Amino acid sequence: MPVHPAWFVAVAAFVALIGAAGFRSVPSVLMDPLHREFGWSHGTIGAAVSLNVLLYGVISPFAAALMDRFGIRRVVAGALVLVAAGSGLTVFMTRPWQLMATWGLLVGVGVGSMSMPFVATITGRWFVRHRGLVTGVLTAAGATGQLVFLPLISALAQAHGWRTPSLVVAGAALAVVPLVLLLIRDFPSDVGVTAYGAEPASRTGVRTVLRGGAARAVTVLSRVARTPQFWLLAGGFAVCGASTNGLVGTYFVSAAHDHGMPPTTAAGLLATVGIFDVAGTIASGWLTDRIESRYLLMTYYGLRGLSLVILPSLLAPETKPSMWVFIVFYGLDWIATVPPTVALCRRYFGDDGPVAFGWVFASHQIGAALAATGAGIIRDMRGSYDLAWYIAGALCAIAMVMSGFIRSRNAALGAPAQPSIE
Repeated sequence: MPVHPAWFVAVAAFVALIGAAGFRSVPSVLMDPLHREFGWSHGTIGAAVSLNVLLYGVISPFAAALMDRFGIRRVVAGALVLVAAGSGLTVFMTRPWQLMATWGLLVGVGVGSMSMPFVATITGRWFVRHRGLVTGVLTAAGATGQLVFLPLISALAQAHGWRTPSLVVAGAALAVVPLVLLLIRDFPSDVGVTAYGAEPASRTGVRTVLRGGAARAVTVLSRVARTPQFWLLAGGFAVCGASTNGLVGTYFVSAAHDHGMPPTTAAGLLATVGIFDVAGTIASGWLTDRIESRYLLMTYYGLRGLSLVILPSLLAPETKPSMWVFIVFYGLDWIATVPPTVALCRRYFGDDGPVAFGWVFASHQIGAALAATGAGIIRDMRGSYDLAWYIAGALCAIAMVMSGFIRSRNAALGAPAQPSIE
């Protein structure tokens, strides 16, 4: 073949991941329009968003296990149908519980089934050469999706009301289903090829029957939870979530406004973080193919902690050059931790790696939720977010040390992990 099928699979996955990121971020744009029409409090609407975010993390390991049991195509196509149903049905809602059921439950389960463990499954089966780079590109699709969708959804909501973007999301999700069914195959062996870059005798990409469905997610957790490597990775990733989505993603605009910066300016700076996040994550994937992953994690967490400790001194009514340095630097480091973390899960846990990473990713969302709650309490009690930035910096230092304690596979486990077959 002139082009290896792995690249077609990667393209379809990239499109699905862009959509999932965009779909997940839409409720934040529709919050004010829903409040104006129905009179629902921001807390009520925020509860649906919180359920969406929680499911985005918790459903991940179960979705990864279902991909092993029923196939990637079926799970991802079903997830897109759930997103379309959840978004489309909102045009008929009249009660808050219906918002919870649609944007919260249906869309949350749908996008959670196309989160980071989906990336780990695709790259683990289809790529040997450039695996880290492809992981970085697919991970960056999350930031790309928000950059593409949020301005469009915001403009549609202002011009035509919130129902139009809801229907656009439903149509976009359904439009991706044929692409997934056409281009994605579960294993390279299904189309008579080996994984891209694999040796002819390699077992990578050869169909393996793993039974147990969603229950396998719990089985894998019970196995990997007995290893220190899992807790070191999960602990570090919880700090990752706390220091990005939970803190900066939630409170940067508010903290900047406390220092006199206009909210529109602060929001623009946060959007710029997303732009540099794309470049940083792709670069991290490239580095993961060449440098020991735990050293990369140590570097990322250490530099991120240093930047967060410095941030309070940079906040001011106007945007100084030093703030732009922070935005660029922090943006490059935003989710650069994903490719090396995926690589370490694959190294330690073998064919169970995607499911194990699903649980590690769940810890990321838990860390984000705790940080979002804790930083709000700190602001209420002390009148500023400064202490929250310092605590996040200290946590990043702890994550750096934890990453340093991750031993090599040979020292820790000896041989590659075998899959759990239940």
